[in-house]
Amino acid sequence: MQAFAYFETTPFLDSLVSLVAAFILGGAIGLERQFRLRTAGLRTNVLVAVGAALFVDTAMRFHQIHGGSPGTLQVLAYVVSGVGFLGAGVIMREQGNVRGINTAATLWGSAAVGCAAGADLLPEAILGALFVLAANTLLRPAVNRINRRPLHPDEVEVTYSIHVITHEEQSDAVLSALEKALGTVGLPFRDMEIKAFGEQRTEIETSLLPVSLQGTELDTLMGKMKKTPGVQQVFWRASTTV
Repeated sequence: MQAFAYFETTPFLDSLVSLVAAFILGGAIGLERQFRLRTAGLRTNVLVAVGAALFVDTAMRFHQIHGGSPGTLQVLAYVVSGVGFLGAGVIMREQGNVRGINTAATLWGSAAVGCAAGADLLPEAILGALFVLAANTLLRPAVNRINRRPLHPDEVEVTYSIHVITHEEQSDAVLSALEKALGTVGLPFRDMEIKAFGEQRTEIETSLLPVSLQGTELDTLMGKMKKTPGVQQVFWRASTTV
């Protein structure tokens, strides 16, 4: 049986160290994703890192046993392209918003960490994992601050407005509640217009200043406003400029 004929303790332990390193480092990346309830969480990132490590390690071991032209770089190239297809699968489009790009990039980073671990470049693998984690954690406050920076209307293609239908006698209280809710989530608005809506009802239309946001953020805000006394209906609308 050639499987036992090719078995050597030192290369086997070397492969074990590579796979354990990929498992731990991929798990560290995936744990941060799991806490944030992303599409690709703990198990996905671990599987990507371990799989990439195993591919590279197998290529190196095969070359040691059978010789021939070095194929490790070719395997690395296939891992990169293969993970690209995997990342495309987690990118979704919802209500005009593209989601999952960061998750796909994180999977790509996990594969790179796994490749480094499989190539016995453990310091580089650890360093790569630290940088991927830093990108997903340390840069988050900066991204949120930039996204909340008001933009000039001419610089964007989509503007958002919030519409609240309420009883006429409760419009002032609802208006105050809406202003407070927008301030809490950090969404600046340009103006608020109050107009009649049928008999004894009022519509409060709020035009938001152009900022970078996702529809899910507005959906969460709508859920909070629905619980406000006097609110009969609340919804948001996206307008596209041409």
